Amino acid sequence: MSSPSPVLEVGGTHVSAALVDPDGWTVSDAVRQPLDADAGADEILARLVSVALKLPAPAGSTWGVAMPDPFDYPKGIALFDAAVGKFGALHGVDVGAALRGGLHAEVAFLNDADAFALGEWTAGAAVGAARVCGLTLGTGVGSGWVVDGAVVDPGYPRNGRIHLVDVDGVPLEDVMSRRAIRRAFAAAGGAPSADVREIADLARTGDDRAAAVLERALGALGVAVGSVLAGFAADLLVVGGSMAASWDLFEPWLRAGAGTLPPVRVSADAERSGFVGAAVHALHP
Repeated sequence: MSSPSPVLEVGGTHVSAALVDPDGWTVSDAVRQPLDADAGADEILARLVSVALKLPAPAGSTWGVAMPDPFDYPKGIALFDAAVGKFGALHGVDVGAALRGGLHAEVAFLNDADAFALGEWTAGAAVGAARVCGLTLGTGVGSGWVVDGAVVDPGYPRNGRIHLVDVDGVPLEDVMSRRAIRRAFAAAGGAPSADVREIADLARTGDDRAAAVLERALGALGVAVGSVLAGFAADLLVVGGSMAASWDLFEPWLRAGAGTLPPVRVSADAERSGFVGAAVHALHP
């Protein structure tokens, strides 16, 4: 019987920790707390450590840590800057050293979208697929790539990050992201306070402004991802993240932009998959 593997998942608005049992990839003792991405470095790092310490992690464990980019994953150095819009105070900070010191344990970093894709391949919707792309749709767009259980760089886009692609000369996340959708809806005369889920609900009820904003955003994502998936020869596309809850509405617009797509599945539990992927990486770096 294997010991559970402790994992930490860092998002733009939260930090989560859990134990993952590699015997069946079950997740237990999950803890989730809000995280202020605009806070100072000491405050952010203290929150990460405090959440992690709530777990009864086995002594001697290596922690799997799923982090958004830009981040130097082998070295554990944060590369966020003002242009990213989150964690600016961590620019150049050795997050790995802070976590090792606070947890008295080793850590293994993995991109959060790669962790999602690897978790789906290991124990989710992508079990049995050879070549998998995982898309996470939340505050932004994340992409992870797995071939036969190994995280890979598809070569294009740079480092496999679909959010670095331009569509019609515009960065993808200037059109397809939480902030971009909300901004576009407000510019079209919609309520500035409306979030993506509310905008999607309006589109379902026939609101033309909401539908037009979402169609443009998902169409741009389709253009960005369609040729990349074809070049990668993906067997499967797995979608997760908060926006995936509206996938029945979003998928036709994505397909219109992408043209041909491989089979698409929606994750049953994207957070669990991120935990599992981080654990797999920590156990088999």
